[in-house]
Amino acid sequence: MSEEQSHLLRIRHRTRYAYAEPVSFGSHKLVIRPREGHDLRVEHLALAIAPAAEVVWTRDIFGNSVARAHFNEPGTELLFDVDVVVRRFFDPAAPPGAKAESPDPFPLEYDTQEHGIIVGYLTPVYGEETAAVKDFIKTLPDPGGVPSAENFVVHLAELIHAKIGYQRREAKGVQTPATTLSLGTGSCRDVATLMMETLRHLGIAARFASGYLDCAATRAARGSTHAWTEAYFPQLGWRGFDPTTGKRCSHQHIVTGTSHHPRGVMPVSGRFTGPSGAFQSMAVTVEFSEVAKAESGVRGS
Repeated sequence: MSEEQSHLLRIRHRTRYAYAEPVSFGSHKLVIRPREGHDLRVEHLALAIAPAAEVVWTRDIFGNSVARAHFNEPGTELLFDVDVVVRRFFDPAAPPGAKAESPDPFPLEYDTQEHGIIVGYLTPVYGEETAAVKDFIKTLPDPGGVPSAENFVVHLAELIHAKIGYQRREAKGVQTPATTLSLGTGSCRDVATLMMETLRHLGIAARFASGYLDCAATRAARGSTHAWTEAYFPQLGWRGFDPTTGKRCSHQHIVTGTSHHPRGVMPVSGRFTGPSGAFQSMAVTVEFSEVAKAESGVRGS
């Protein structure tokens, strides 16, 4: 697809922590840079941090660009402000997955050359909850009874969306699959984890994806970060499925990080040292806006 058929988008992602009195900050890991590929390119990225920090960019074992911030000053506020412009390549007239259905039947057979890597995406994270996940699988349709494994994964996203009510949670981490199933509610990270674990128990390689969703909330500056699941098919490669919406992922899903474990790509993670009860609040906002091509700026960090 040519530059003329591309679409520029600005993403503003702010994370603010407030403390009742000065605290010291340990190193913080940031997974906030969109992953580049044939469908997306980062044109510009600016990262502002307060208090001032030394930032070192690295690439982790999963191919994610990771920033590590090292602090020397204490403070009563910790702020991360990301301003990034991306160029997306997609055809607005083509619905996601319209020409990308995998003919691979269930069970999937992976190339023997990939087995050394695939095993990490087939091993459940919550092995102690195997019984709960298998009980959930018993309620699902027979994967071998659908036209392809990819069709089954789409249907699984729909079923989780229908079964688990969305509940935004500010607490750190994710719920275990058994907790999400028992409560019948969960955040985007919780249902993505449930879907990932279910696929792995079925022999379908799956990983956790973190990033942003281009939707009404982000367009109105009321958005937050988002998470979903990706499954690996022999003939399609990695494909995204969003159990929060019950649909395939599309150009609206912008990945910042993928991992075999949901904790591997938290947007912001780190520690502080201070008096008990010093922490007051955390606030996250994500805002999307269109960018004229002439305003795209210089391709940056």
